[in-house]
Amino acid sequence: MGTKAVTERPAFYALRSGGWRDYLSLLHPPYTLWHLSYVALGWAAVPFANADALWWSLGAFFLAVGIGAHALDELNGRPLGTAIPSVALSALAFVSIGVAAAIGIAGATRTTWWLLAFVVPGAFIVCAYNLEWLGGRFHTDTWFALAWGAFPAITASYANALELRAEGLLVAAGCFALSRAQRTLSTPVRALRRRTRRVEGLIERTDGSIEPLDERTLRASPEAALRWLSLAMPLLAAGAVIARLI
Repeated sequence: MGTKAVTERPAFYALRSGGWRDYLSLLHPPYTLWHLSYVALGWAAVPFANADALWWSLGAFFLAVGIGAHALDELNGRPLGTAIPSVALSALAFVSIGVAAAIGIAGATRTTWWLLAFVVPGAFIVCAYNLEWLGGRFHTDTWFALAWGAFPAITASYANALELRAEGLLVAAGCFALSRAQRTLSTPVRALRRRTRRVEGLIERTDGSIEPLDERTLRASPEAALRWLSLAMPLLAAGAVIARLI
């Protein structure tokens, strides 16, 4: 009872290992869309509608987070268990983060050099977090929420308004809190999927019924919450963007 199946996927969105499926799983599609939603929400938080700033911000963060950060993460321990060659992961990370930084620098030359205050820390934290530099000092729940929640929102807000505004800061704080909630849910789920061999126990209800307690029982609720949130956030962001553009 409670023995974990050896074929359990490392994430609910991970495809069967091999070929092109590894590259799609590498994107962590639900979470990438979730974090790109913070970009859109930050952009929409201020009373301006520079559409170019939105598309370039989304493109830069997709490259840096959706591809670069996840390639580095897979390079550092193979959490998804893909067969993507290390040299390919390194190339994906180097090119995607480099192009993302180039987009930020190009934006700075056209608008304000203060944008570099977001480009340089952004490039650093992508590497520091995923490669666990300095003994993992930046690989914490708080840094996750700052880097993947608050930072995309405040960067997009600034790129749109070209100034820090209270509404942008409030949305960034909300995205920080959402990222902490995501981490609270996803950490035990990852542990159960990737680092748990056996769970045994029983749940005895007040009506006398007894249910077996296993790995799937423990992760069912937090994983369901993650699925719904990964759908809700892009929908909310899309609505906010449409409202601002119209």
